Amino acid sequence: MNTKLSRGLAVNTTISHDIAEALQDEILRRQYRCGERFPSERDLAGRFSASRGAVREALSQLEQLGLIRVHPGGARVQAVDSASIAVLGPLMAMNELPDPVLVDQFLQTFGALASLTARSAIDKANADELVRLEEIIEELSAHAKDFETMQPKWREFLEFLALIADNLVVRLISNDLKAQFVEQMINLGIKPNLEQKAINQLLDSLKLSLARKDGALAGEAIQSHFDQLRLAISKAINIKLASFHKKDSTGVNA
Repeated sequence: MNTKLSRGLAVNTTISHDIAEALQDEILRRQYRCGERFPSERDLAGRFSASRGAVREALSQLEQLGLIRVHPGGARVQAVDSASIAVLGPLMAMNELPDPVLVDQFLQTFGALASLTARSAIDKANADELVRLEEIIEELSAHAKDFETMQPKWREFLEFLALIADNLVVRLISNDLKAQFVEQMINLGIKPNLEQKAINQLLDSLKLSLARKDGALAGEAIQSHFDQLRLAISKAINIKLASFHKKDSTGVNA
């Protein structure tokens, strides 16, 4: 491809992405009502000082997310709850701290998926796969006193379970959820305070489930872990919120 043309396409793609992000933020902040006619391509091109082609591509991105529906007479805004799961990350990143209800719903959903995956995976796992799962749990045990340090191995454990379970739908949904949620929590410095006893109990139950090849036991242990995690993260977010409110009222960082 011609180098100049290639650069032109790259610039146009970047502009389209920037326009789509700006409009996405406005839709998620409810600056448009559901069913409301979206501004025309011409108006948006003028507003963003962009070509109508770049605007058209941005609208296509929004339509793929389910935030608008493009009709022959123009685009109309759709309800946020009919959008793609890909808007979860932007929704959580709109404010200084994510909506505690949204976070809790995420953990509830992801916990159920992780529990389902564990039940299926351990029942299906062969001898080599069980050995590898045991190795990961031992590595988790070595970092059991540091929740943050555990996270890479914990994700590896869940991902290996998903690979064994071979449920493509669960893997795709989980990948999208994890990618959006984990990064948000890390960036915001939200660290749940889980009791050491609860972590040890989780690891012991997982070890026993592997020894017995008992998927139901593993599923129950992971579900219990996520139930406790929901409470711990909710508490951590509320502490952060209280700190922000105190800062706002006094003008001094709490």
